Formats: sequence, C-alpha cells, structure tokens
Amino acid sequence: MTRLQASPSLPTGHCCLPYPEKWYGYGRLHPSRSSPATNLSISPAHTSLPTSARMNGVPSLERMSHIVHFAPTCQWRNKMQTDNIISAPNTEEPAMENESRKNSPILDLAWSQYADLNASSSRGTRVHYTIRRWIALLGVLATLFAILSQLYPRENPDAPEGSWKLVLGLVIRILLVATPLVASAIAYVAMRKFSNGSWLVKRAGAEEVLKEIYYYRTVLQKNKNRRRYLEKRLNEIQRQVYISLGGEYSFEGYNGPIPPHYNPNDPNSDPGFDDLTGEQYFKRRLEEQLSWHNRRINQYQVERDRIQWIIIGFGVLGALLAAFDESTVWVALTASITAAYVGWQELRNLDAIIKNYSKVVLELKILYNHWINLEPEERTTAEFYKMVHGCEQVLWAQNTEYIKSMQEALKDSDLEEEASLVNRVIRESVDSARRTKQAMHDTIVEGTRVTLEHAEEQVGETFQAAWGSLAEEASSELVQQELAAMREAAAEWVENAVEKASDFASSLEQIAKEFSNVEVGRDTAKEELNAILSRYPKTSEVKG
Repeated sequence: MTRLQASPSLPTGHCCLPYPEKWYGYGRLHPSRSSPATNLSISPAHTSLPTSARMNGVPSLERMSHIVHFAPTCQWRNKMQTDNIISAPNTEEPAMENESRKNSPILDLAWSQYADLNASSSRGTRVHYTIRRWIALLGVLATLFAILSQLYPRENPDAPEGSWKLVLGLVIRILLVATPLVASAIAYVAMRKFSNGSWLVKRAGAEEVLKEIYYYRTVLQKNKNRRRYLEKRLNEIQRQVYISLGGEYSFEGYNGPIPPHYNPNDPNSDPGFDDLTGEQYFKRRLEEQLSWHNRRINQYQVERDRIQWIIIGFGVLGALLAAFDESTVWVALTASITAAYVGWQELRNLDAIIKNYSKVVLELKILYNHWINLEPEERTTAEFYKMVHGCEQVLWAQNTEYIKSMQEALKDSDLEEEASLVNRVIRESVDSARRTKQAMHDTIVEGTRVTLEHAEEQVGETFQAAWGSLAEEASSELVQQELAAMREAAAEWVENAVEKASDFASSLEQIAKEFSNVEVGRDTAKEELNAILSRYPKTSEVKG
C-alpha cells in the first residue's frame, strides 16, 4: 500500500481545518491545532489519492489507512516549515533578478491551469443550476396541465365536433404526457453528468492553484527553488483533480485574458506576474477578497429573503383558494410552486453559504485591522508572511467549507426523486380533480336525497291529515244517517230485483208450457212466432 507523503518543500504551514472529518477530492478535514492568525486552516493532500477516492463518498479501509499514515506527518512537517519560514531570518538565495521583470513560464502555466479549472467550474455550476430550474419548472407545469386537463377534457358531449375546447383539451393532454417524459430525460442526463459534483472538484483545484500562485509571488519570492516547487504542486493538483473526477480529465479551452480577472483600468487589480510587496498583497488580495465576500453576503441575503417571501406568498394564496369551493383545484398549483421554491432554497443552501462567507469576512477583517494598525517600520517581512499565510488559510478554509456545504446539499437533493415528483404531482392533481368532481356529485345526490325525504315526509303528513279528516267526517251523525239511508235503499233495490227476477222466471216457464208443442225452426209460421214474442214479459224501464 502506497503512503501519502507531505510535500518536502511546503512553505505555507498547511495545518488542518477544525471541522468534522470529511473527504473531498483534495484531502481530509479533521480537528487539529489551529493557526494563531486566523483560527482556520486546512490540510490538503499533496500527492495522489487512491483510485477509490470519490466525491461524496465514505472513506474506505484503504483510504482510512492513508489517513493514519499521512495526518501526523502532515501536521508535524507543516508546523515546522511554517515556523521556519515566518520567524527565521531570510537566508535563502535570491531568485534571478530578471525573473520578476518578465512573465515567468511557470506562472503562465499556473494561471492557464487556474483559468481552465475556473472556467470549467463556472460552466458546470451554470448548467447544473439551469437543469435544476427546468426540473422545478416542469413540475409546476405538470401540475398546471393536470388541472387544465380536467377543465378542458378531450371528450365533451356538450361541445360540437371540431370545437376549440376539444382541440385545446387534446393539446393539454399531449403536454401533460410529454412533461414528465422531458423532466425524466433531463434528470437522467443531469445524474450522469453532475451527480459526482465535478464542478466542485474543479473549483477546489482552481482555488488551490490560486493559493500556490500567491505563495510563489510572496513567501517564496526570494527562494531559487520556487519554480520547481510550483511545478511540483501544479502536477500534484492535476493528479488530485484527475482522481477526484473518477479518471476523467478534460476541459474546454479557455481563450480569455490571463489572469482571468485582471482589469487594467483598476489600479488595485492584480496583473498576476510580478512579485508582491506587503502593501501590494494587502490591496490586491486581502482587501479585494474582503470586499468581494462582503458584497456576496449582501446578494445572498437579498436572494434568501426573496425566496422566503415567495414561499410565504404562495402559501397564503393556497390557503385563500382553499377557502372557496370553486377554486380548490388550484391549491395543487400553488402547492407545487411552493415546493419548487423550497427545493431551490435547499439546493442553494444559502444559510450555510452566508455563515461561511461571514466567517471569512470576520477573519479577513481581523487581518485587515492588524496590518492597518502596524506602523510602517513594523511592517516587516515576518509580518508580511504572517498576513499572507493567514489570508490564504482563511480563503482555503472557506473554499473547503463551501464545497462541504454544497456536497451535503447535493447529497440531500436527488434529481431522480425530483423527476419522479413530476409524475406524483400529476397523479395527485388528477386524483384531486376526481375527488373534487366526486364531492360535487355526492353533494348533488345528498341534496336530492334530503329534498326527497323532506317531500316524502310532507306528503305523508298531508295524507295522514286528510285521512284523519275523512275519518272524523265519517264518524259524524249526518254521515251516519246518510249511510243508513244508503243501506236501506240498497236493501230495497235488492228486494225489487229479486222479485222481478222471480216474476220473469215464472213467465218464461208458463210460455214454455203453453207452446211446448210448437217446434221453433226455419219452417215455423210467422203468426206463431209473433204469438210467442207477444207473451214475453214487459219491463217498466225506459229505453234509450
């Protein structure tokens, strides 16, 4: 097993940052004795890490064994070299006099490497945030299309064929189906390209190169071996970036000015190639970084407040919509917008960044005040080196802390889960619309049932009242007399009918005896038939 060795010519006193243990592509963060100037320091790994090292990973057994061998050596060597450089008298051989008067080739290489890493990291950050914005936007659009698909269905019996509502419903349905597919495709591409936080690795590499450039131009400016040292550090940083990227090391070419951020019109802007005095380093590095971090804190605070107000606003709007039965279906849209902004706030991790930058401003302000408080004769080489060491350690600690917070935000944020959220939002929106319609139907049915039950009760009460009135009238004396008269009339009619029927039967019997010898047929004489008919009994009923 190969051990990690600290750089033999490390001049900067790289101690270790007092933060919880965590692996990043450039070393291991762990508690240690802090720097007296800044109380913040970092121990980057100065040689190649094992191929199992990855961003966002848990240290393997092999990696842990490297830590055991590397950490004590790193702490001891760094402390000894830092004390020697800062406090010892200047006994180094001076570098070539004309080296600072022209652009050193190694500085050209260092600035080019920094520019490549910085540009690639910036592009990766922009693309990553753009993808996350699109995924959040597609989630909101999916909810909107799900709601509109219920308001404008594909089939509407009330709309004529070819109606614009039917066409609009078809278009909305197509968009509803396409939205989760596009979101899933974008999430898949993002997971393949950005799941390892490659832009954070490149950002760490760029900041470490920048740190070594400033050490080269300040602490090592009188050391004749500084070019060899910087070349070695650049090679080590490239190997660390290569390993942390999982064996992929390629960059798009940078065609801008070198150094990238140099402004010829600004007297405090750093040209990047000359050796720096204490005053120049104070103006071009410490003061510039203090101002930059302070501006960024103000910008992040404004962004954080804006996101929080948007979340509160849509939450209140959703509550108001829920209070009205006709607009409850739109609550799903406000909820999806709120969820999108909450996810964006967690991804940006603004609270951690503001605290991290505030810590940097505090420590840089302490260094700033100390240098301003020194008299001109007190601004010695030792004080100059202490300021450089403290400033670079603060900035490097800020960089590692920023990477740690962003990695934790990436670990907590799953692109695949966000893409599947689109489908879940669609299902929940459709289910919500169906539940709304079902609730409307249930309300109508329940209202009809209650109305019918009320009508039944009224009809029953009316019938019972009418029946009771009839029963009461039937039991009165007048009705009883009428009923008795009706019974007597009916009995009399029956007696008359029986008597008439008896007379009729006896008449028929007498006629039959009288004409028993007459055979009624075709040959019967007309006179005989008339005689028989004339004997039939006559009734007193009026005809017609």
